Amino acid sequence: MLLYNGQLHPESTFALPLPNRGLQFNDGFFETLVWAEGGLRYGPQHLARMQRAAAALTLPLPSALATPAALTATLARLVAVQPQPSQPQRLRLQLWRPGSGLYAPPEPAAPAEWLATARPFGARTAPVARAGFGTTVRTQLSPVSFCKGPNALLYVLAAREREQRGLDELLLLSAAGHVAEAGAAAVGWVRDGAVYVPAEAAGGVSSVRLAHLRGAAAKLGVAWHEGLYKPKDLLSAEAVFTASVAGLRAVQAVEDQAFGSAQHPLLQRLLAADG
Repeated sequence: MLLYNGQLHPESTFALPLPNRGLQFNDGFFETLVWAEGGLRYGPQHLARMQRAAAALTLPLPSALATPAALTATLARLVAVQPQPSQPQRLRLQLWRPGSGLYAPPEPAAPAEWLATARPFGARTAPVARAGFGTTVRTQLSPVSFCKGPNALLYVLAAREREQRGLDELLLLSAAGHVAEAGAAAVGWVRDGAVYVPAEAAGGVSSVRLAHLRGAAAKLGVAWHEGLYKPKDLLSAEAVFTASVAGLRAVQAVEDQAFGSAQHPLLQRLLAADG
């Protein structure tokens, strides 16, 4: 079963009505969320990113998704009708602008149309054996580069390069050569007792998991730095990790530089506090 604009439908018979501005113009965004232990993980962080994306696109959120309580209650309906509702679920929430027309959005702005689907969730916490810096794609800062969806093709191309090079992860650089993110996750590193992560100005997606991890670091008294960093800054780290809703993963090597990330004591503390 799926949820389309608040109504449950069997996936096998559902057809998306046309025209659809999300399909035709990528006029919208999406969120990937995890439901576990009776609720949404990182719900406040997800909603904050959704609100930012909606504001950037001038696309009002529907009332069913616009508050923490409403978002949780709405997605709980979808989880409840899955084959194994007691098991963790990976939820994809897609939102797009209603109406037709060409590039100019219709006026006045109406609440987004939306589709939510669910699949069994599988955590990804195994160490990344080898990562490399991307050579064929670069991130680009834009008014919507912080949210998920508008730049999806970039990550498709990044995944293709990763597979062609036989890597476990690809680290993307900005047009100016700053570290931005991983192919499907955020990236960070540890040095001299502090955590370093790329700033949004590098063109990467604003990470829900990093937002949560930053709170955990603050409780531990661990300094947190966001900035524009070159590859050499990452390569001088003591430990490197990626972060997504699927898990935090220690990176064991980037290019030819090896790291003892999985055994690093500060990273271990962060992993324990973040859980």
